[in-house]
Amino acid sequence: MDIQNIVSTVSQKAGLDQATTEKVVGTIFSVLEHEAEGTSATSFFAKIPGADALAQKYDVMAAAPAGGGGGFLSSLQGALGGVLGEKAGALVNGLAALKASGLDMAQIQKAGETLVQQAEAAAGPDLTNQVLGSVPSLKSHLGLG
Repeated sequence: MDIQNIVSTVSQKAGLDQATTEKVVGTIFSVLEHEAEGTSATSFFAKIPGADALAQKYDVMAAAPAGGGGGFLSSLQGALGGVLGEKAGALVNGLAALKASGLDMAQIQKAGETLVQQAEAAAGPDLTNQVLGSVPSLKSHLGLG
């Protein structure tokens, strides 16, 4: 199962359009890529063709797009990222990106729940839980913890 199958399934089950779903899935995978460490994360991404590329497309640690606002939220993210290090910064940026996508928490949680189910089908439940377990705060924000 590749990333496009996962995006399509999440889109259908969460009732989101394809572009929004791709952004949500890419953002969540980007947070995992930055925060989950070690061979479990590498193995996880290796089992889902295209997941790594999608995570990089929606890289939560990339510079904000030019003219993309900034303001208080950006300075807060910058300050938190600086104080807490890259890991917390990736989570803060990822959550901000999810909220900025215009979805409410129920939609984000439904998309996250479906994404985890699809990831388990693709990479296996043990590996998926190992990767998610290394980022417990993401699980709680997705309503999975």
